[in-house]
Amino acid sequence: MLYTGQRLLCVLLLLLLPATLRAQTKLTPQQYQQDFDYFWTTVNENYCYFDKKQTDWAKVRTYYGAQLPGISTKAQFTRLLENALNELYDNHASLSTNLPDSRRLLPSGTDVWAQYQQGKPVVVAVRAGYGAKRSGLRPGMELVAVNDVPIAQAATPLLGHCLKTPDDAAREVALNQALAGTHNTIRKLTVKSQGRQLELYPDKPTSQLENIRYAGLLESRKLGSAGYIKINNSLGDNRLIPAFDSTLNALAATSGLVLDLRETPGGGNSTVARAIMGRFITQEQSYQRHEFAAEEREFGIKRSTLELVAPRRQPYARPLVVLVSRWTGSMAEGITIGFDAMHRATIMGTEMARLNGAIESFRLPNAGFGFNIPTERLYRVDGLPRENFVPAERVDPAAQAGGDATLDKAVEYLKTAAKP
Repeated sequence: MLYTGQRLLCVLLLLLLPATLRAQTKLTPQQYQQDFDYFWTTVNENYCYFDKKQTDWAKVRTYYGAQLPGISTKAQFTRLLENALNELYDNHASLSTNLPDSRRLLPSGTDVWAQYQQGKPVVVAVRAGYGAKRSGLRPGMELVAVNDVPIAQAATPLLGHCLKTPDDAAREVALNQALAGTHNTIRKLTVKSQGRQLELYPDKPTSQLENIRYAGLLESRKLGSAGYIKINNSLGDNRLIPAFDSTLNALAATSGLVLDLRETPGGGNSTVARAIMGRFITQEQSYQRHEFAAEEREFGIKRSTLELVAPRRQPYARPLVVLVSRWTGSMAEGITIGFDAMHRATIMGTEMARLNGAIESFRLPNAGFGFNIPTERLYRVDGLPRENFVPAERVDPAAQAGGDATLDKAVEYLKTAAKP
């Protein structure tokens, strides 16, 4: 039995617990309903890409709302919202929390990308420096199974239940979710290559995707007379600005520069982006166009803006090549289309992550976690949707098997571009 003084002490200790621990208290059915209604309505009013989706969002409310009476834990509610958000098959929409058996996020949480080619699931890109490549996976291989489950059987359950008709984009997202796997499962990939069937283990001896570590915010070196800077997924870290400035200053005398954005899947902020671009121009220029879909939907009045980037001190005026890949995502895609629009760089590589628009974060009133959805459409200055941009200088991903063909091509380009 607790005496009065002990009860008071327990109450005080509870109040002193971190908010994250206090938030673990059990929610009522009414609170789950309130959070679900807030989630559905917020997406309904603010998500800006419904017009290119097969998603029946009204059906989402009915289908998942019917499951709420069976929800009694935050883990169950998290899974319900994960599944509901997956109906958008949008890699730029996500929850701010996950479960041990949640699917890894695309593209930041995966090291392989595949597409259906002539009806067959084929690897089109492999992330450099990660387990998939280390295990022997290469572009061009046909996928047979994930963890001994045939690809079609593994991917089909990941298609939404509220799609009018599953389209190619939905099938591709489901395929890559199956390949990415869950946070707590070691992957086994069965593939066909040159008539042979191979079994590959990208997460052995350890799952590198669960513990990504970088040597620093960026890396740099000289490649002959040219300079090289690689951004290590740090475009959301304002400390990158002084680090980038000092690195670029040290490479000021080079004949040209390679800016490698192939390991930037996690997005970033426009402050860092404009700081980087501003070091390569001498006059203010537009680099990206925004459209605000919610305002047009509510009032019927279209609103769009151009975002500018201003020049900064000590501009680098030599030729610039920007390298991109499937793991060039979000803000890195904005930097890329910005350099392209300003005619300040040659873009080399493959398709980028094709992430939709600019995201906004919202927080559930009771569960204590949030979700992110695209609320602004983004375009190159001339109106090309950012997600549709492809490099003018394409590099075949299959050419990467024995080295770094994209970087080699960039260095050769700079040798010619630097000549008077």
